[in-house]
Amino acid sequence: MAQAGKADRVEDEGILPRVARREPEAMEDCIDRYGGLVWGITRRYLRGQADAEDVVQEVFAELWTKADRFDPDRASASTFIGLITRRRNIDWLRKQACRPKLEPITEEIESGHPEENANPVRVDLEGIEAVLKELPLQTQELFRLHFTRGMTHPEIASETGLALGTVKTGLRRGLIEIRNRLRQREGNQYQVS
Repeated sequence: MAQAGKADRVEDEGILPRVARREPEAMEDCIDRYGGLVWGITRRYLRGQADAEDVVQEVFAELWTKADRFDPDRASASTFIGLITRRRNIDWLRKQACRPKLEPITEEIESGHPEENANPVRVDLEGIEAVLKELPLQTQELFRLHFTRGMTHPEIASETGLALGTVKTGLRRGLIEIRNRLRQREGNQYQVS
């Protein structure tokens, strides 16, 4: 019985080097051998089937590109794959936490009869767009990546080559500048000439 376990481990340790060498059918063998492990870990983190499928796909895509980093002297193949799976799931959850939660519009608002106690927020989209065009081009790009494409701060830093702190500061300063300019415009509307 101990011999069978050792043989399985030797076979397991051979799959990732084959993937790293891009051998035909190596990735298929990897998915066959470790698909259950990856799914099991992912289902502990994520409840939605579509999200789980996306993460599992990301795990195997990462294995395809990073299999050469596997060192059998440091960990078994299942431990290596398990760690990648865990990290991918945590990254996914963090990314989802950064996205705004969209809620459906209530019937009262859709029908034009807001609730009595509702305090509708007035948003001047044209004013925001006008003020945004007045900001430096770098700030406009940061806003486009963050608010239009939904990228996280680290993703923007990677995409633009800017330091993470520069991205965060640029977005924060841009928001403050937009707020200040909108307040200034609003104040000018009510001044008597």
